[in-house]
Amino acid sequence: MIRRWLSRFMMGRYGTDILSLVLLCTALVLSLVGQFSRLWIFLLLSYVPLAYAIFRTLSRQTAKRYAENQKFLSWFRGIKNWFSRKKARSKDTDHCFIKCPGCHQTLRLPKGKGRITITCPKCRTSFVRKV
Repeated sequence: MIRRWLSRFMMGRYGTDILSLVLLCTALVLSLVGQFSRLWIFLLLSYVPLAYAIFRTLSRQTAKRYAENQKFLSWFRGIKNWFSRKKARSKDTDHCFIKCPGCHQTLRLPKGKGRITITCPKCRTSFVRKV
């Protein structure tokens, strides 16, 4: 009986998504920090993401909530890719990564070649660097 009522209540509502889960985790972390540090401001701040997550879950404006989630995912994807690149670069021990002084393009160069003249493939700037 309760299951049927909840099913009817949630019909047409947005439900949960990645952004809602991140908001709930943020609220949990703020709450825990507030509990352990005894700073009431963190406890009050934890209600903001919690309330917004509940609002998003119960919202009937599914198109707006979907657009918000897609915007969040594109932002989050950029951060995730940045960390993935850093991890891959740290595992690549045969090459060093330097930035071009002209266009700031990241260049991958073999290690152990000594002083070499490098020409950036993007802006054609030549510079000398020890690798």
